[in-house]
Amino acid sequence: MAIGARIQQLNFKEIFILLKLFLPKPSYIFPIYKATRETLKSCDRLFGKKHYSDTKENAFRHAYWNFLIAEKLFRKNFSIEESINWTKKITDLHERLAPNKALARAMDLHNNAVGRNIFSNNPEENIVKKFQDLMNSAIKIKDPDLSKLDKNKLVFIEN
Repeated sequence: MAIGARIQQLNFKEIFILLKLFLPKPSYIFPIYKATRETLKSCDRLFGKKHYSDTKENAFRHAYWNFLIAEKLFRKNFSIEESINWTKKITDLHERLAPNKALARAMDLHNNAVGRNIFSNNPEENIVKKFQDLMNSAIKIKDPDLSKLDKNKLVFIEN
């Protein structure tokens, strides 16, 4: 879904939540928007529409998105910790505002954490190749309790 179309679908409460989040740091809006657009364009180019299902390609998209947001925020604040915290806030909020079934939500949250974890350990890495490699070892899940899984492994539901 296009970013603009998703924003138009927000109700008053959701808009208020977004405003409250960005009020202290309005300069973060553009880097987050830019990371989101870059993620969607790259995934469309690499995978076509496959990244819109609960596949390995979707796992890539979530991890890559989190990495890019953290990376772009880091260029503004020069703090890995603040960049990761803000990335978690915005991507967790996305999951709350566009809810999935429990298993898909767990998958998305886990893959988001993978992206942030990779950023915190390797902020300068060639990330597209890294996440493509992680797709090869991604784990198929059936249970939404992912607490025991490695935060460096992508997870997916569908082949």
